[in-house]
Amino acid sequence: MKLVAVASFVLLLSLSLPEALSQQPAVRAHEVPALAVEKYTLPNGLTVLLHEDHKTPVAAVHLWYKVGSKDEKAGRTGFAHLFEHMMFQGSKHHDRDYFEPLEKLGADINGNTTEDRTVYFESVPSNATELALWLEADRMGFLVPAMTPAKLDNQRDVVKNERREAVENVPYGMAEEVMRRAIYPEGHPYRHEVIGSMADLSAASLDDVSAFFRTYYAPDDAILCVAGDIDRAQVKAWVEKAFGPIPKGPAVEHPKPWVPKLDGPKHITQTDRVSLPRAQLVWPTVPSMHPDEPALDVLASVLGGLDKENRLYRALMHDRRLAAEVSAQHPTLNLSGTFEVDLLAPPDGDLDAIVKIAREEIDRLKREGPTPDEVVKSRNGRESGLILGLQSVLTKAETFCLYEAVSGDPLGYRGELDRLFAVTPEDVKRVANQYLTDAFIRLDVIPGPPPERPAEALIERPAPSPFEPTQQARETADSIVMPTVGPPPAFTPPAFERRTLSNGLPVWIVSRRELPIVSFRLVVAAGETSTPEGKEGLGSLAVGLLDGGTKTRTSLQIAGELSEIGASLGLTCALEWSGASVTTLLRHLDRALDVYADAVLNSTFPQDEVDRRKQVRLADLESRRDSADEVAGDVFRSLVFGPKHPYGRPQLGTRATVESVAREDLAAFHEAHFTPTAATLIVVGDVEPDAVTKALEARFGAWKPRPAPPKVVPQPPTDAAAAGAYAVDKAGAAQSVLAVGRLGVERKSPEVPALGLLNAIVGGQFSSRLNMNLREDKGYSYGVSSEFRSLRAPGWFEIRGSVQTAVTRESLVEVRRELADLQGPRPLTDAEIDFARRRTVYGFPSRFETTFDVADQLSAIAAYDLPDDYLATYIRRIEAVAPDAIRKLAGVHLKPEAMTTLIVGDRAAIEPELRKLPDGAAVRFVDEDGKPAAAPGGK
Repeated sequence: MKLVAVASFVLLLSLSLPEALSQQPAVRAHEVPALAVEKYTLPNGLTVLLHEDHKTPVAAVHLWYKVGSKDEKAGRTGFAHLFEHMMFQGSKHHDRDYFEPLEKLGADINGNTTEDRTVYFESVPSNATELALWLEADRMGFLVPAMTPAKLDNQRDVVKNERREAVENVPYGMAEEVMRRAIYPEGHPYRHEVIGSMADLSAASLDDVSAFFRTYYAPDDAILCVAGDIDRAQVKAWVEKAFGPIPKGPAVEHPKPWVPKLDGPKHITQTDRVSLPRAQLVWPTVPSMHPDEPALDVLASVLGGLDKENRLYRALMHDRRLAAEVSAQHPTLNLSGTFEVDLLAPPDGDLDAIVKIAREEIDRLKREGPTPDEVVKSRNGRESGLILGLQSVLTKAETFCLYEAVSGDPLGYRGELDRLFAVTPEDVKRVANQYLTDAFIRLDVIPGPPPERPAEALIERPAPSPFEPTQQARETADSIVMPTVGPPPAFTPPAFERRTLSNGLPVWIVSRRELPIVSFRLVVAAGETSTPEGKEGLGSLAVGLLDGGTKTRTSLQIAGELSEIGASLGLTCALEWSGASVTTLLRHLDRALDVYADAVLNSTFPQDEVDRRKQVRLADLESRRDSADEVAGDVFRSLVFGPKHPYGRPQLGTRATVESVAREDLAAFHEAHFTPTAATLIVVGDVEPDAVTKALEARFGAWKPRPAPPKVVPQPPTDAAAAGAYAVDKAGAAQSVLAVGRLGVERKSPEVPALGLLNAIVGGQFSSRLNMNLREDKGYSYGVSSEFRSLRAPGWFEIRGSVQTAVTRESLVEVRRELADLQGPRPLTDAEIDFARRRTVYGFPSRFETTFDVADQLSAIAAYDLPDDYLATYIRRIEAVAPDAIRKLAGVHLKPEAMTTLIVGDRAAIEPELRKLPDGAAVRFVDEDGKPAAAPGGK
């Protein structure tokens, strides 16, 4: 079991903190709360979990089916994931797109499939809880009558596009399939990818997927959790009404644990269009909840965890600058687990030398075991990550379902932490010797031709096995009527209290007392656009080096002290602002602030750290060129703004500019821009304003104010790129990436609210015109979206999506047609505008669930000098936008003839078709830096 799986999006930010190691000679019990969860079972076998959390008017509905790719039969791989998509296509009493009734209420809606389970979830305004439950029940009980061959064909195309985008068109994307076949024997349920094979997807019939549904989608094979701003008695009545009539399913026997045995080491080499060689070392271990799992988790953390004190980082990146990235992890599933070490080399790096040193570090751990300090740091970080994840009702619902599924106890996370906190250095040494043997798989991916993509032709399938179908759920008067939703729940965004330190540093404080957590974020009004021309990448390097060392702490000491309390620094450098963050459990506030303030104020930019980070950045730049999507983002901005405008320059720099950055440049950037006169310190959490201000004064009060450089960005040249089409050759690409757009508006423009609603209709929501056309109607893409990016100077509007190579031209024609129709045969309707407005208004409270969410909202106010009442008046501004104003702006900003178009794809495949466009003769091929490209063959 992995706590990381509970809230991975939080763990990247998370920073927890137990007592100093010197104060912990004995094992300390963890402090993760036992939240109140009511558990009961309906007569049909549905397990129901209820939890109340009233801090925001938001509720989460999470439905967990105990079926995943492990339950698929030979010749039917990908069915579990394909069926996940089918569940969004409508059911008998709502035979329309599933997103429509919830998306217009600002809901967060999705589903996902793994080897072991398929989940569906919605985070909705609390007064839409009954609607969410009704929709989930209708597709559990009445999906089959609404299934059609057309829906299956459409979603089959969508899943194929997902595979192309996520597997076949990304660097190293085909490696996982090779590793699975190497580690899992024939017949093992984990041998095939969750997404399935192209051939099996092509061969799937309506009878096949119907039988799969009738077998596995039953209440007695599911767990339902409702968490958030709810009344449990009311929810129980809704659950009984919606799910009670659905009968039990057939008896299902899921696969039993099966840990593969390897006879010895195996070394596999695969080529791909990558710049950085990568080695993966993988050992079979144990299934979830095995007694050895906690010790193996600690071993992975000590060897290659998130903090910079891990053994592999020190050996390969700190003491020797041999690797570009290192990590170790121990993911486990129901049937088996793996211990994985990933080693990324710089361009032309020596993988054998890197692997040799990594193996030496593993052998040293096997001989000596970890130190007590390393064990404590590992468990503290895991404890903290879980507590931080419990801020979100959707994450809480997922956590409860996860532990109910694997342990029969929705609060099983506490027992897992009990076991983790009992792990000793001797336990870690034992499992290292027991599992990290010479029987492992080494998979190298090195630069070269791309791996062959699997054929998509139909194959002859084995005769279908008999399935015992479930009975159709009985209809009741309640089951055929969709519940209505009233006005949005009352909500007032949290106001912040202002304080000012003696040096003039503004402090904004929001008190939230639900959990003993405090988040600090220093926002500085300078980002990558503040770097001088010719030094691109300087800003992000300077901000990233705040944890590189101070007068009294080295980089490893900073990492170590924070790791002891489960914390780390979050360092961000955006285009126009920078942020330095730390989040701590309340009992560690003083210690966290000591390290945080020292890093932010007293960075010395040691030369060895500068050299190390520059090497990593250079490797990152090479790696970005392997990604068609990253290339599209960089080149598109350069075309729209011109290569010399701050918005058009390469945000992370180029090889030449990064190599030119000296330690003195970094120190000068910090000296110029990190000053109280250009900063705001945001505090969100379990604090009393006067007390936390006093604590901050003691650490930041001596920070000397200096005049800050002006926050001025030049106006973009209107002729930076004449409207036209450009293309970048990505030979062999499985898909083409499209980027279509133009200059936009500045952040303070009065047009911003209306443009937000306009964008939602065009490409900013799942049910947008672009996405419904290219994904749901045509099957050209896994998804197309759009965004107005508003900055201090006019920003940009951009449509982005990956499409099948074979329909690149057709996809571009559809994008242009959708834009043209806004002023032609399909102007914006009142219904579309009302939908977008409702989505924004109803969804507003969900922006404030966690301390991170609140800090994000305040960061925008600080970075762009927005008024204090910006959040309090936000809904008023949205409601004031007139429909005709939106239609007028569509004509001003979304003219297809005014757009810059960029295509990143396989030139040999797409150029003949692109030349057939009305402006096809003018398509200009450019390289990955946006400069004119040579003709094929160098002519």
